[in-house]
Amino acid sequence: MSMKMLSLEDDQRFALMKFRRQVVDILKPEHDDYYLVRWLRARNWNPEAAEKMLRDSMKFRERWNTDEIAKWPTPQILLDYSPHGVSGYDKEGSPIIIIPFAGFDIWGLLHSVSRADIVRMTMQALEGYMQQAYEQSKKTGNPNSRQFIVVFDMDNFNLKQYIWRPASEVVISLIKMYEANYPEILKCCYIINTPKVFAFAYNMVKKFLGEYTIDKIRIYKPDRTKWLPAILERCDADQLPAYFGGTQTDPDGNPKCETKICWGGKVPKELYTSKEDSFNNNLTFTETEIRKGGRLKLTFDCEDAGCFLKWEFRTFDHDIKFGVKCVNKKTEESVIEVPLKRVSSHQVDESGFITCQPGCTYHVLFDNSYSYFKTKKIRYSVLMTAPLNDEEQTMAPIAVTEEETSPADGATAED
Repeated sequence: MSMKMLSLEDDQRFALMKFRRQVVDILKPEHDDYYLVRWLRARNWNPEAAEKMLRDSMKFRERWNTDEIAKWPTPQILLDYSPHGVSGYDKEGSPIIIIPFAGFDIWGLLHSVSRADIVRMTMQALEGYMQQAYEQSKKTGNPNSRQFIVVFDMDNFNLKQYIWRPASEVVISLIKMYEANYPEILKCCYIINTPKVFAFAYNMVKKFLGEYTIDKIRIYKPDRTKWLPAILERCDADQLPAYFGGTQTDPDGNPKCETKICWGGKVPKELYTSKEDSFNNNLTFTETEIRKGGRLKLTFDCEDAGCFLKWEFRTFDHDIKFGVKCVNKKTEESVIEVPLKRVSSHQVDESGFITCQPGCTYHVLFDNSYSYFKTKKIRYSVLMTAPLNDEEQTMAPIAVTEEETSPADGATAED
């Protein structure tokens, strides 16, 4: 996409040229000027800040294998109970994404799949929509087609389940992932039919949104006479479901267009995974106690490309801090793979994985140093998989270390 089509000012053209030179080593053939401008806009046209943002995102994509996310076999429960879909295209050819948010049963999903699965599902959806928008831009010749229109329907929104800490943590992590890795893909977001409690929820998440996102959000109470004209300024009625004031229906006359849009719903309890069954039966688990003020560190060496470090654990009665750090054996440079933070693993199983780099040592830390009075019981499986052959092999940690700390090491009065 040429700079002329982007209508840039002189200083913006200069910033774009500088930015391209700085990141030329990581660019792909499809990364045109429009792609680069997205990152610059998200960082107020600061090439250095945009470079850091892009490079961090590239590392994120490598860690989650995002370029291959379309091949990930999405669990059927997420296909059936994750509310979203494209109803049509706006007047510039951008996809119109409908999200009936009340159908997002975060409580039920977190009792049925892992948090990592919800992250992957979100990435898979975003990547799919971006590809759809990119194809639209080639048809229309308009770069604005690469952005989305999003309609969040908050009718029957239930705040109660988002007060549950694991649910709020997942939502915040998804927002952070979106902000850090998908800048400027949003054209306009209409949040409609908001109840009074929505203001409280929005204030909770607003601090994690960039100004460039907040400026594109329009919030409406349950008054169709207000939100429908606003949506129709950008979208023709024949591109919207009749349920939302458009003219589209399914072949059977369903105004919700459920052939295009998944409306989610309550996850049946028979699909829940119990505490015992949530652990992979093929894994070996260890139960131990981490003393008050103490830490448990597991160390793994990665010698070959193609290894994964994966974990699954649950604590009993109380939360724990968890994090993963990678140290290059030659340069001794360290990289935080998973930031150390408190996780509610006493409420829902915590699981995940990262791809490993050869020649590096990985330190997995369970940290109870912030607790003065409570010893934490934990059941965990942490292992490194060898490069995949016909049969998967695993490697145990090369060291398991129990450490004790004192309040001087940064403990806080948790209890």
